[in-house]
Amino acid sequence: MTKLSVRSVIISDVHLGTVESKAAEVNHFLRHVSCEKLILNGDIIDGWQLQRGGSWAKTHTRFIRIVLKKIEKKDTQVIYLRGNHDDILSQFLPLDFENLQIVEEYIHEGLSGRYLVLHGDVFDTITKNFVWLAHLGDWGYRALLKINRAYNGWRAWRGLEYWSLSKAIKARVKSAVNHVSNFEDHIAELAKSRGCTGVMCGHIHTAADKMLGEIHYLNSGDWVESLTAIVEHHDGRFELINYVDFLRIYPMPAEDISAFDSVS
Repeated sequence: MTKLSVRSVIISDVHLGTVESKAAEVNHFLRHVSCEKLILNGDIIDGWQLQRGGSWAKTHTRFIRIVLKKIEKKDTQVIYLRGNHDDILSQFLPLDFENLQIVEEYIHEGLSGRYLVLHGDVFDTITKNFVWLAHLGDWGYRALLKINRAYNGWRAWRGLEYWSLSKAIKARVKSAVNHVSNFEDHIAELAKSRGCTGVMCGHIHTAADKMLGEIHYLNSGDWVESLTAIVEHHDGRFELINYVDFLRIYPMPAEDISAFDSVS
């Protein structure tokens, strides 16, 4: 199997346990990437949804197996950071199991400098101080995704490309744009105060690779809509990977496509 060989992979917001999780796609991505370090930056498992019943598929179990296989057979170091949807982990942190660390935040020693790694929900005052409101917002987001799924089913029938309603709202609604901008500025300031040259986060489901002043800001996006990841190449260069582009180079085998169809 041909694989992309990199130094590090950073993914976040897979939301295993939900219908919307693109587990088949992220599994295909991970199976076709060889890395020394895998950073799982929060909300990998959606504990909020699992408490409400959730939706756990075989592809979700397969994700866990792929990660464990990387630890056991590929000697990959895995760093799992707590998110807000898997915040139950806060009671047990930090945990260290040889090649698996489960932590609140992490410093990644990249070839191009030190990077602060954290999920990012610490800068979301609603998530932090008004848990009930955060759950209400999550319910609204899930409802939006259901509408979006139905709409894109119709678009697929018409032969049209996928279109994200929530991403369109984020891009056009002033309050959403301001929220993303404020989030980025605050997290960049924290990285600077820690003496880091960059920061890696997730949480807001908006992938990014850019400079904010002197700070290199990386957001790995999500595997619900964006389907994006950050990779660190062996020369120290970081790259934002979009799954649609990745799929052109590493196509999904027919047997995986049938499995994907059965859970989509």
